[in-house]
Amino acid sequence: MASTDKGIALNTGEEYHTFPAILFDFDGTLVDSTEAIVKHWHKIGHEIGVDPAVILQASHGRRTIETLQLYDPSKANWEYVSQVEGLIPREFGADAALVPGAKAILASLEAVKARWAIATSGTRALIQGWLDVTKLPPPQHLVVAEDCEKGKPSGEPYLLAKELLGLSAETVALVIEDSPAGVVSGKAAKCKVLGLATTHSMMQLRQAGADWIVKDLRSVEVTPTATDHSGAGEVTIKICNVLAN
Repeated sequence: MASTDKGIALNTGEEYHTFPAILFDFDGTLVDSTEAIVKHWHKIGHEIGVDPAVILQASHGRRTIETLQLYDPSKANWEYVSQVEGLIPREFGADAALVPGAKAILASLEAVKARWAIATSGTRALIQGWLDVTKLPPPQHLVVAEDCEKGKPSGEPYLLAKELLGLSAETVALVIEDSPAGVVSGKAAKCKVLGLATTHSMMQLRQAGADWIVKDLRSVEVTPTATDHSGAGEVTIKICNVLAN
């Protein structure tokens, strides 16, 4: 057990867990677009006459359409939301960066032909824009905001991702998330959840129900030698440097 400069203890041991699929959130999990999203909401806030700071307090992990329902219902429609979100990577792409370890873990999953998907609160236009900018591999299946009647913290996004991957609702996949709403969503979908402390505190993720919490994706590795090549698609991952009290 070691400690960080912020007084958070690290469990430096390694844990190995096998799952039939890995389900990722996108923003804050694979791509850190915090600065881009802040600029986006400042732009929208000025447009609708609402303090951007107020909007930002409630927007993370929530679909834009639901945020707009709170502040300007007239703009809470998919045509408007897709249009403005599609502009984010083009206008603010320089303000985004990959979460450390993101490219490596996706490449590893692709290499062993593991099942994986993305389930996000962003629109298809937004996520496709970020995939184009970041050059990350496209997921086998992508669940976006407009695919679900209810967004996170409902379990619907991750349940749909499992269904698209050919898994039952009862199958325990691994969800990787950065927001409390996303953690709750993963647990509601009967998954194990690995929380990344990239946008929220360890305490917030723990209170939401995360099974493990790590700093970023550098603490998560695919273990090729332990991966099931029988066609079942199971993959074993190594989790290290788990944050603990």
